[in-house]
Amino acid sequence: MTPFESPPIGMNLGRTAKLVAQAFDAALVEAGGTLPVWLTLLSVKSSRLANQRELAGMIGIQGATLTHHLNAMEAQGLLTRRRDPGNRRVHLVELTEAGEAMFERLRQAALVFDKRLRTGLPDERLAEFTQVLAVLRHNVES
Repeated sequence: MTPFESPPIGMNLGRTAKLVAQAFDAALVEAGGTLPVWLTLLSVKSSRLANQRELAGMIGIQGATLTHHLNAMEAQGLLTRRRDPGNRRVHLVELTEAGEAMFERLRQAALVFDKRLRTGLPDERLAEFTQVLAVLRHNVES
């Protein structure tokens, strides 16, 4: 017999999160992007002319990591960076037309994935699940 009657919630949650993340990554790749590209495009789109420091905070990554992603995305023609006229040390990031198109492709992929993920779950259960996740986050943070 194992030490637990059922797997600990943390283990179950971890396995599920990993599987869902892998499936989401695959959906984004199929649409022509990656998770870092999606998160960057989403962050730029949601805050027009965001600077790099703000973007790194929104995405939850280090500035150097973001710079690497921005360099690659700029080389692909997905975004532009320019100096803020009010503060020359700050770079403002803006989507190009190709970036807008990529954003829309990845947005559609994310919506389709979310619909797939929610299949068979009524709204009440999803609301309860969201509350349970909030409690789990709180329990870990405190």
